Amino acid sequence: MEDYKIIIVDDHRIFRKGLRFLLDDMEGINVVGEAENGKEFLTLLKITSADIILMDINMPEMDGIEATIKALDRFPELKIIVLSMHGEEQYYDKMVEAGAKGFLLKNSDVDELSKALHTIGAGGTYFSQELLVGILNKRKQQKHPSEVIQFTDRELEVLQLICKGHNNNKIAEELFISIRTVERHRANLLSKTNCSNSIAMVMYAVKNNIIEI
Repeated sequence: MEDYKIIIVDDHRIFRKGLRFLLDDMEGINVVGEAENGKEFLTLLKITSADIILMDINMPEMDGIEATIKALDRFPELKIIVLSMHGEEQYYDKMVEAGAKGFLLKNSDVDELSKALHTIGAGGTYFSQELLVGILNKRKQQKHPSEVIQFTDRELEVLQLICKGHNNNKIAEELFISIRTVERHRANLLSKTNCSNSIAMVMYAVKNNIIEI
């Protein structure tokens, strides 16, 4: 299998270089470019092909939300992972709507970076568990009522594992059910929550206190 080609987009040069240092030692990963803002990133995309983009949110000239929308409009096969810090949760819905496939804390360790990149590279989604815990804790403090949707026990089990970043194969193994059954539960969950994809469903589950992390 060919390496996943990665572009890092962040306005802090020291952070980009540090992240690249970690990625350069990672099996199956090839960093093909860097950009310091969304505008520079879109220019880079004209001459550099990539599979996965590690995208900062707040940047000068063009932020990560606008850059994600424009990049996916031109190259819909790209997979965007958001690089986030605590306190940026207000942007998550917009990044999901823009088409992001995953969210990572900027201080994620090598193991989590590798897991996220390979999960998303293989067509899955990924959400940092530490970020999920932070969002859940804020929601509990705000005491917003959850939307009333009836889920079966099995659907809740599947949803919990989706929120942990498990793919269909892993969920099937853990719950001792077939992959086709997992796919059916996933489709039902998307329908009930009115979400277009798994990452939007994770956000929905967190916002409505449906899961426990």
